Amino acid sequence: QVQLVESGGGLVRAGGSLRLSCAVSGRTFSTYGMGWFRQAPGKEREFVAAITWGGSSTYYGDFVKGRFTISRDNAKNTVYLQMNNLNPEDTAVYYCAADRDQIVVGFSDSVLAYDYWGQGTQVTVSS
Repeated sequence: QVQLVESGGGLVRAGGSLRLSCAVSGRTFSTYGMGWFRQAPGKEREFVAAITWGGSSTYYGDFVKGRFTISRDNAKNTVYLQMNNLNPEDTAVYYCAADRDQIVVGFSDSVLAYDYWGQGTQVTVSS
């Protein structure tokens, strides 16, 4: 069973930074595409960023605009999301997700493409 555990969320002022981490159990982490999504109250879950299984390619939601960076360490079974220049609109629960089929079918920003999810970590940005 694959388990994902996020950490690093919290309260930060506008303009500040946070680094989210997602630790993944299991021996097949290096074959999974990994993604970050977020969900604000009353809104649908939206794509934030993704990284391919080998780490060679990254993808971002349009709203990121160069502020976030996704990375992974396959030796540690961990994926990261560095978030800079945060604003109140970034307030949401952030979820880590794993796509076991990305190695075959390629990148997707759809919630439906991801097979395993973490429990989420709250990010709150004050103005």
